[in-house]
Order: sequence, then structure tokens, then C-alpha cells
Amino acid sequence: MKPHKYFNRDISWLSFNYRLLEEANDKTLPLYERLKFLAIYSSNLDEFYKVRVAEYKYNTDQDELEGLSGVTSGKVVHVINKTVNRQLHEFERILRDEVLKGLNDEGLILYQGELPVHPEHRNFIRDYFYEKVSPHLQPVLLTKGARFLLRDNQIYLAIRMYRKKKKNNNESKKKNKRRARYAVVQIPADELPRFVRLPDIDNKFHYLFLDDVVRSNLRELFPGYDIESCYNINMLRDADLGIADEYSGNLVEKVRRNLGLRKSGEPALFLFDREIPADFLNVLKGAFGLYKEDMLASNPYLNIQDFADLPNPFAPRLQLNHHPPVHPAELERFGSMFAAIREHDRLLHYPYHSFDYVLRFLNEASIDPKVDEIKVTQYRVATNSAVVNTLINAARNGKKVTVFVEVKARFDEENNLNLGRLMENAGVRIIYSIPGLKVHAKMALIIRKTGEHRKISFAYLSTGNFNEKTARTYADHGFFTCNKELITDLEQLFNYLEDQTVTPSFNKILVTQFNLKHEVVKRIDREIEIARNGGKGYILLKMNGIQNKILINKLYEASKAGVKIDMIIRSICTLVPNQPFSRNIRLIRIVDSFLEHARIWVFGNERKELYLTSTDWLNRNLNRRIETAFPIENDELRKEILDILDLQLQDNTKARIINERLENIRPSVSDARCVRAQWDTFKMIAAKEGITINDK
Repeated sequence: MKPHKYFNRDISWLSFNYRLLEEANDKTLPLYERLKFLAIYSSNLDEFYKVRVAEYKYNTDQDELEGLSGVTSGKVVHVINKTVNRQLHEFERILRDEVLKGLNDEGLILYQGELPVHPEHRNFIRDYFYEKVSPHLQPVLLTKGARFLLRDNQIYLAIRMYRKKKKNNNESKKKNKRRARYAVVQIPADELPRFVRLPDIDNKFHYLFLDDVVRSNLRELFPGYDIESCYNINMLRDADLGIADEYSGNLVEKVRRNLGLRKSGEPALFLFDREIPADFLNVLKGAFGLYKEDMLASNPYLNIQDFADLPNPFAPRLQLNHHPPVHPAELERFGSMFAAIREHDRLLHYPYHSFDYVLRFLNEASIDPKVDEIKVTQYRVATNSAVVNTLINAARNGKKVTVFVEVKARFDEENNLNLGRLMENAGVRIIYSIPGLKVHAKMALIIRKTGEHRKISFAYLSTGNFNEKTARTYADHGFFTCNKELITDLEQLFNYLEDQTVTPSFNKILVTQFNLKHEVVKRIDREIEIARNGGKGYILLKMNGIQNKILINKLYEASKAGVKIDMIIRSICTLVPNQPFSRNIRLIRIVDSFLEHARIWVFGNERKELYLTSTDWLNRNLNRRIETAFPIENDELRKEILDILDLQLQDNTKARIINERLENIRPSVSDARCVRAQWDTFKMIAAKEGITINDK
């Protein structure tokens, strides 16, 4: 049988998400770290159904069906559901039998299925229900022929009940002769904590799901009924805003107006407690207009991502306590970021280094009288963004500030719109999305005059967003420079973002839609030629995902020519390793405390040509986004990145080798040294500053 050349992108993603379950199953990790991985797995899965599975159901792009050509979208969804169902059984076992049991043994009791029997707890629950919960509840009876719309990603209790018997009721009218009534009530988890702390008893901490606070008081909500049973349900809806990229009219207003569609979009997945009886489930299926492929049995308590907010009363025990980010002494000795950058290019590695230097860079620009202009791209920023506040201050200080705000950044549209309006009100010039494209490049340009006619500009380019919150948990690289060629390229790119009639040309940076794909292919061809001439061709690619067939085929060609290729791919990978056409390709995945988010390309075995970039090799990035890749040419900085990559290639603790069956295979440990790339990177960076960091 001829080996297939491409995995389906979404089946490959499920392999990545399963890797998170492996971390949750790692008994060497603290309990709250394991709980964190369960929460991330659950959150990832919800978004996957709202975006990817909904795409298969309602807006199928045949280009996205790699590896399953010739089968229907329904078949793909069937394979996905079957895989997820298998994973969810393991998920529930880890949560119930290991993590929550472990917390119980430590003295944290989270009630599940049964209610507390202690009178103090019962009194607390009753008072909490009346004072805090009941004002938020709006129970709804499900009537025949009427459709009730379940809001997106909200937990509901589905209730089966019967009218109470009248006092004079004939004995022959038994309960099973009464007609069942059905109702739903939304759990107000957006307004109240999902986990309600009860009074401590016997030096133990007691918590109760908000769901069970409501469950225990259903008779108060339906006083004329006998409650037979109730179960948790949840509807995930299509996250597409229904806006074509080739739009006419005001995109910002369309996005703002259509944000509400997410709450009422087409069903992507209906999750339900697997203990619900079949006849009860059929009633709900009809009431909500569902099909079999829309439905998936799950844990009795849904929205498990809320476990990320389960308080840790034992802190700092039972959790990973990371060393604070390092502040490089070489940057600290400068009173000015501009002065430090003028001396030579600067490179930071997050979260090992502090993100504060980005804020210092922008803040210095906002108050420096010689700075004329600031230009920044915004894709995802923190909700209360220090970056945005700094740009507002710059505008108020009389600087000309231009911010390109991407309002099509999925799930961040509302935050970006709100912050865009805030900046506009402060005098910042806001440029919103380009038709047909998302701007995903992460860059800032500071234009500063040093004389009457002379100017010197500064730039910041990164693999990650201008987000001080995610910079504490995402592994990325940030680069500061005043290199004239790079500055000229960035000026060209910003000019294009402001006016698409401009045709830019680039000398150093690679930009999608212009020169990036061509230049990447040229570098792969160079390594192929070296290998064919008897040399040692080499390519190292680190990215979040790879899918583009043109570039994958080029890597297959390189592999067959003898080029050694190392790939560190965190998530989606449609490239198939260990085949005759890919025997020289090694595929690695690293999942650890921090999210591996950086994208790095290395071409060459001797003089390695190294690029940091914002882009993955996914079709959407290469075809429908503005992305940048920029070279690191300073030898000292190049060595820093190559040393970090070398640790990742040697990792035998948290790295996994991805095989031709999409399995996560632990590397064999050939010597006594255990390499854990993230911790070893932290120690390496700290040691440079004379700081010792112990293993966790």
C-alpha cells in the first residue's frame, strides 16, 4: 500500500491535544500543574469544535481535508468525535481518580454528585443560594414545538420533573402516569465563581460546584413540581462571525454588530452528562434541533477549563513556582533603551527574560522629545493593556501614533475593538483590517530625529504578541534593532499597511504576499544542491504548525536528496515522517510549563542562516495574512538562539518524537543526563546573570 503523504490537519491537532493529557497524567508534576493541563486540554477542545469542526459542518474548505481525500466532511467529523470520545474517558479518569483524589488526600474536598451533610455547610449553601445565586437564575420550561436557544459555551441544568399530586389525588394516579415536564436553567458562572468555598471543617478545605448549589435548590425554582433528575448540558456554537473578507462597507461596524452571532451560531457540539437516560436525551435532541453528529457524551461537570480557577489554599505547595523573569544586567546599566540598542542589537527570550523592556522601549518613545512618530501592529493584547496605555500617553504627549488593529483576530475581536476606540479617543490614528488579509506580524517602529534633517529609527520585532500577560507563559523571542536596512524594510511595510496601492520592496525581511515563500524555497533548494554535491545540507524549523503542501513537498524533496531536517512542531503537522520520502526528517514536539510559541528557521550546516518569524507554514498564514521573517545576523545573538534550539533538540524529558501514526514517542535516554529544555534554558539565561535556578 502506498504511504500517504499528508496527515489531516485536524486529526494531527488531536495528537497535540492528547499530549496535554499525557502531562496531566504525569505523576511527577504537582497536582495543580496537572489540573492546569486538564483545563488547557478542555479549553483547546472547545475552541477546536467552535472553529474547526464547525468549519467542516457549515463552511467546508476542501483544501483543509489533507490526508482524508475522497471522504465526506461527515466522515471527518465522525473520526474526530470517535477520537475525542476515547480521549475524554482518559481525561475523566485522570481528573477523578488521580488529581481530585490527590487533592482530597491533601485536605481539599470538592463535592461531586453528593451534597455535604454537615449542618453548617447545608445552612451556608441555602443562604448562598438565596443571597448570591437566585437573583441570576431564569428557569425556562421546554414546551412542545417551541425552540429554546442555548447560549454558546454556557452550562445549563436540564431537568425532568412532574407536577405535584393534589392532596385529594386518587391512588390510581401514580407517578409514572403523570406527564414528564422538562426545563433548563443556566448556571451563572459568568457572574459567580464556579467553585464555592464552604466553611472549613476539621482543618480541611471544602468546595462545591456552583452547579450543585443550584441543583440542591431546584425545588425552590419549581415549587409546583417533583424533581426527578437533572443533568449538565452545554452547547458550543460556530465561532465564525459570518463576515466575508472581501467586504464592502464598514468592517468595524460589521464585526461589532456580528459579535453577538457567536452566542447564537449553528451548533458545533452539544455536550451532555454521559449518565443521562436515552429517552431524556432524545427529548433534548428534539427540543434543540440536534443531529447525532452534533452530540458528545462527557463528564458530569462540563466546562472543565474552569478548573484553572480552582483556588489553591495550600499555595505555594502543590503548584509550580517559577523563578521571576531575569533582568539582564547589560540592559539595566543603560538608562535608555535607545542607548542600549544603538550599542548593538538586543534579544530577549520570554518568559525567561522580563517583558518590561518592551514597555520601557515604548514608554521612552512616548516621552522622548526627539521622537516624532510611533507605528505598531496589534493582534492580541492584554485586556487592560500596559502597551495600549503607553501608546495613549505617547499620543497625549504630541507624538504621531499609528496603530494597525486587527479586528479579525478570532476571539479577540471585541477586546481589539474596545481598545481601538480607546486609543482613537486619545488621538491615536487607528487603521483597521485589510480586506482579505489579517495582519499577524508583530512589529513596532520608532522614528526619532537626532538633528535638523537626520533621523535614527528603532524597531522591535517579535515572534509573539504585544501582550505582557502571555509573555509570562509563552516562550517567544523579542528583537530590538536600529539596523538601517531593517528599518527601511519596516518603513516600506508600514507604508503598505497604510496604503495598499503602494508596492513595497524588501532587502532584509521576508513578508508573506511578497517575497517570503519564494525566499524560503530558494534556501531549501540551496541545501538540496549542497547535499547532491556531497555536502551536508541542513534545515531546522521550529513552528507551531505546518500544513502548506508546496513547502512540505519541498521538504520531502530535500529529504530524498539527503538533507538532514530537524523540525520542532508544537501543534498541527500534516507532514508524515518515517516514509521513503521523509526518512531524513525528524519531527519533535515539546510540551512543558510554558507554551512553545516561537517560530525559528535555520538554513545551513556551517554558516547557519537564522530567521525569527511570526508565521507558521499553515495555509492561512502564508496565503491570507501579513507575516514577517527577519534575520538575526549578530553572532552573539545567533549563538543564544542556537544554544536554546540545541537544548530543545536534546530534550529527553518533555520532548516527544512524532511517528507516522501521530503517536507521541518519548525519546530514549542514551546517557545519564536528563535534558528538560525549558528548565535548562532558564538556568542558562540566569547563569549568564550570576543567578542560580534549581530544578523544580
